[in-house]
Amino acid sequence: MKKLKFRGFTLIELMLVVIIIGALVAMVMPRLTGRGEQARAAAARADIMSNIATALKLYELDNGDFPSTEEGLNVLLNKPSSSESWRGPYLEKKPIDPWGREYKYKYPGEHRTADYDLYSLGKDGVESNDDVKNWE
Repeated sequence: MKKLKFRGFTLIELMLVVIIIGALVAMVMPRLTGRGEQARAAAARADIMSNIATALKLYELDNGDFPSTEEGLNVLLNKPSSSESWRGPYLEKKPIDPWGREYKYKYPGEHRTADYDLYSLGKDGVESNDDVKNWE
């Protein structure tokens, strides 16, 4: 029977593999940085323009008007004592933006005077250029 010789990798071969992996990581990482914030902003935009907006429209159809600023978005989850025609809940969970804060809601709106203002304060949590809003 023939004896098989197993030969390990040399140090140069291992270093070459590490260099190749490092070069691949150096090419891919810049493309991935910043994508997390873009994804959060897109999720907030989808909530504001579609998910929460649909719930607010259903609430308006059932109750004749949008919730007041004081009632806020909580009436989409819990029946207010003043409403007899509430048919909710209109949302499955409390509307929290991707940064972990509640969405801001005003009715009547300052920017959209025909209905409501709905927005997220974005990453920094203060009114600035990174806000995601339902106007403009």
